[in-house]
Amino acid sequence: MNRIADIKRVLLITLFLNFLVSGIKIFYGYSSNSLAILSDGFHSLFDGVSNIVGLLGLYLSSHPPDEKHPYGHRKYETLFTIFVGMLMFATCAEIFKRVYESLKGTHIVQVSEFSFLLMFCTIIINYFITKYEVRKGKELGSEYLLADSQHTRSDIYISIGVIVSLIMMKAGIVFADIITGVVVGLFVARAGVIIIKEAAETLVDRTKINKSQIKEVVNQVKGVRDCHEVRTRGTISHVFLDLHLTVDPSLSVQEAHDIAHLVEIEIKRRFPEVVDVLTHIEPFSP
Repeated sequence: MNRIADIKRVLLITLFLNFLVSGIKIFYGYSSNSLAILSDGFHSLFDGVSNIVGLLGLYLSSHPPDEKHPYGHRKYETLFTIFVGMLMFATCAEIFKRVYESLKGTHIVQVSEFSFLLMFCTIIINYFITKYEVRKGKELGSEYLLADSQHTRSDIYISIGVIVSLIMMKAGIVFADIITGVVVGLFVARAGVIIIKEAAETLVDRTKINKSQIKEVVNQVKGVRDCHEVRTRGTISHVFLDLHLTVDPSLSVQEAHDIAHLVEIEIKRRFPEVVDVLTHIEPFSP
């Protein structure tokens, strides 16, 4: 439960910061008619929405295994990670809608010193959020936090682009705002594709630990002659592993079982993310 509470705390902190930043950018974007700042604000808004989605996914994934879900509910976190990617596509659609509307009419943007101050402040805040989520995501083994940090990191690059567009508009290049809106939309779409692709790989049981590393650990256990058919699946912090062990055919069932038990202990010691090891014993034949 400590892991769940820690992830929840991270999400609540980032939720507050994201809504604060997005609210200011959206309000100022509308008032100044800046498509670039408004688009960036929508991007930040969906950062906050994704935090709420993450809290819901966290609640569902924290339930213990039951009869219908013997492997637990951890993949709910991965499923909601995909939803974050879908939200980014919704953000992209909203941005391009604003670009289209701007192209149809006269587009005049009010650029002031506050425009630059606002964007510099949001870059600093987003940098803090990104570093914080990456550190806690690795520490807690949370795919969701790591995916959400990518979302927030894209905010930093986008905000830098917005600052460049503000400088260009200040110099009289009116279409810089619209161009920046398009670039922002493409960045958002790219981040969404990456997040969905990585989450989908988990759902289709992509290998989580290199086979050679597992074999190296297993073959060092006394009594093991060889191992093969090594398979891993699950999330980065909740891995299920099964493998075939070959042992001396003259051993008793109890002796073979003891070796398999030692293998499980050693694997979990070397790979703390492994929560279950299923071993199939076979007689060794030269």
